[in-house]
Amino acid sequence: MIRYTLRCEAGHEFESWFQSSSAYEQQERRHLINCPNCGSAKVERAIMAPRIVSRKGREVPQPAPAAPVEPAMTEPTAGESTSLMMAQERELRAKLKELRDHIVRNADNVGDRFPNEARKMHYGDIEHRPIYGEASPEEARALIDEGVEVSPLPTLPEDRN
Repeated sequence: MIRYTLRCEAGHEFESWFQSSSAYEQQERRHLINCPNCGSAKVERAIMAPRIVSRKGREVPQPAPAAPVEPAMTEPTAGESTSLMMAQERELRAKLKELRDHIVRNADNVGDRFPNEARKMHYGDIEHRPIYGEASPEEARALIDEGVEVSPLPTLPEDRN
């Protein structure tokens, strides 16, 4: 999964997750990405600083993109910076859980029939509808190679306990 910061023609910035950069490009070409503020389908990627995770799983601070910025009155302490990252992580996890719960509530669980059902919808053999289910990494890769748009359901650490 890859997260992009996007900007619409009206200048609204928002973030969205994509399976890959090619999945983003396909959706952009088909005008499937819309600004949540104004609904515009004229969107482009905004300049972003990459996020790099160290071997210990901690995010490595990256320099912000060059832009004129008012100088800060005080620098955040290490504790403030850590609590901000923890708050952002909690918020991200809550949003991922909300996304997953929405999918489970509003889509049909087709279980291990997922690859076949997704393929049938892609080729127009059956009517499109929201589905989720199970696929091996090989099955998922084959679907993606065929141009079938699929994404994994978000898995959170508490799901593994």
